[in-house]
Amino acid sequence: MVKIAIAGGAGNVGQEIIDVLAATKKHEILLLSRKDTPTEKLAPGVTWVKINYENPDQLDEALRGVHTVLSFITAHMDPGGVAQKCLVDAAVRAGVKRFAPSEWASSKFDYMPWNDSKGVIREYLKELNKEKKVLEYTLFMAGLFTSYLTLPYKTTKHVHPMQTPIDFGNRRLLMVEGSDDVCITLTTVTDMANVVARAVEYEGEWPVAGGIRGDDLTIGEIIKMGERVRGGTFNVERLKADDLKAGMVKSTWIPTPDHPSFTPEQISEFAERMTAGVVLGISVGGLSVSDEWNQLLPDYKFTKAEDFLAEAWRDKP
Repeated sequence: MVKIAIAGGAGNVGQEIIDVLAATKKHEILLLSRKDTPTEKLAPGVTWVKINYENPDQLDEALRGVHTVLSFITAHMDPGGVAQKCLVDAAVRAGVKRFAPSEWASSKFDYMPWNDSKGVIREYLKELNKEKKVLEYTLFMAGLFTSYLTLPYKTTKHVHPMQTPIDFGNRRLLMVEGSDDVCITLTTVTDMANVVARAVEYEGEWPVAGGIRGDDLTIGEIIKMGERVRGGTFNVERLKADDLKAGMVKSTWIPTPDHPSFTPEQISEFAERMTAGVVLGISVGGLSVSDEWNQLLPDYKFTKAEDFLAEAWRDKP
């Protein structure tokens, strides 16, 4: 049993992790949030702590005795990684053994500036351990959540389904021309949460690169899979990279990134530029991740994307 602090744990991905950790009944879990304690009852073993990340005394007190910190601080809401840097510093002062920064998705951030603070924290942690190991950490990366491809149907308890350039519901897909052989990692939320729970109990040293790979499929393979699962031809629009780099998405549709961390105004303002960035990022392998945790947890059986999607879309129009 260890004491775990979940920073930004009120968010949807953090809640998925908390549910799995709490279900083990092995750990003491502190949910750190800027929000007030909710009125609904928390899971057994979970304590809500309202926190100000820029208050070092408060952070030090919260992290006293904590073994592992898992961060889910939303990247675009933490410019420059200010809150996460404060969290890292407090973890070091408090003697925390392990730290997982707010990653959970892409392996790199090319063309996706809303993730810039993730890159900042990667460098901050690297510099921290430059001379000697000060804080053990891993970058949990899972690629694209397979559940996003079930929109409008929700297949998880907390993660909000979101429209992406791969739209199974409407049998359509946006991609950079010539990128058919580029890979995308599709990992279920359940697999990601289960692996993190096992990683908390892992007795060896955490790897810095912490890829969690469900399926790694080329875009061409995803199109074929989609046509099998959905029983119809996909409308595939191949876009010019130069247009996308200019922020222009010359397609018949643009995904709506409806997500709780974005306001309706932000979605309306940035939908085209965000789509351009995601499509470009995919084209350079940003959503294909490594498999370090697969190798470290060889007995864990990952869910195949097609099996998950075939079941999710069964008998759906």
